[in-house]
Amino acid sequence: MDINTTLLFAVVFAFVIAFIFSMFGQGGGSVYSPLLILLGYAIMISTSTSLVLNLITSLSAGYIFYRKKMIDYKASFIFAPGISLGAFAGGALSKSVNTTILLWLFVIFLVGMGARMVYSYWEKEKAEEKSSPNLSTAMYALIAVFGLAVGFLAGLLGVGGGIFIVPFMVYVCKYPTKIAAGSSHLIISFSALAGIIGHATSHKFDLPLIALTGVAVLVGGNLGARLSMKFKTKMIRAGLGLIMWVFAVQILAKLLGYL
Repeated sequence: MDINTTLLFAVVFAFVIAFIFSMFGQGGGSVYSPLLILLGYAIMISTSTSLVLNLITSLSAGYIFYRKKMIDYKASFIFAPGISLGAFAGGALSKSVNTTILLWLFVIFLVGMGARMVYSYWEKEKAEEKSSPNLSTAMYALIAVFGLAVGFLAGLLGVGGGIFIVPFMVYVCKYPTKIAAGSSHLIISFSALAGIIGHATSHKFDLPLIALTGVAVLVGGNLGARLSMKFKTKMIRAGLGLIMWVFAVQILAKLLGYL
C-alpha cells in the first residue's frame, strides 16, 4: 500500500476502535498499537501515537460520562499520581526494558479475568448500587500501588490501562460497572498524558498521523460513550471480557513472533 492508502486505513480503523472501546471504559490502546504496526508503522511511532489516541478517546468519551455524573473523582485522583508516574517511567524506558516475563503474566491475568467477566453474562444479575462504595484507607493505598503498576505497563506498551482498571474497580473495589467505566476514562487521560511525555523524551512523533487519526477517535469515542448508556451492565462486563481476550491474543502473538 502507498502512504495515503495506509493513512486512510489507519483513520478508518481508529474511528471503529474508538467507537467500540469507549463503550467499555477503554481508550483502545490495546488495539491501536498492533494495528499501526501491522499497517507498517515503526514500533515507537505506533506506541506513541497510540497513547495520543488514548488521550483523545478518553477525553471525548469521558465528557459523556461526566455529563451523566458517572465518574468517581476521589478514586480517579488517587489513581492519578501512581499511574502518571508509572506511565512516564514506562514511556521513557520503552526502548530498554525487557518485557517478556511481564507480558506472559499479563496474558494469564487477561485470560482469567476475561473468563470471569464473560461468565458474568450468564449469572443471575444482581442489582448494583448506584453510588460509589465507601473505601477504607487500605483500599486507597492498594489503588495507588495498582495504579503505579498499570501505569508502567501502559507507558511501556502504548496502552491506556483501562483494560485492567475497570475490572479492578468492579471486582476489587466494588464500584458500579458504569461508574468504573466513566472513572476509567479520567484515569486513562492521566496515564496517556504521562506516557506521551515519557515518549517525547526519546523520539519524535508522527504529527500528520496523529492529527488525522485524532479527529477520527474524537468522533468515535464520543459516539461510543453515548451508545454505552443504553447497554445493560452485564453486557458491558461480558463485552469487556471479550476485549480482554482479544488483548491477550495480541500479546501472545507478539510473544510468539507473529506481530
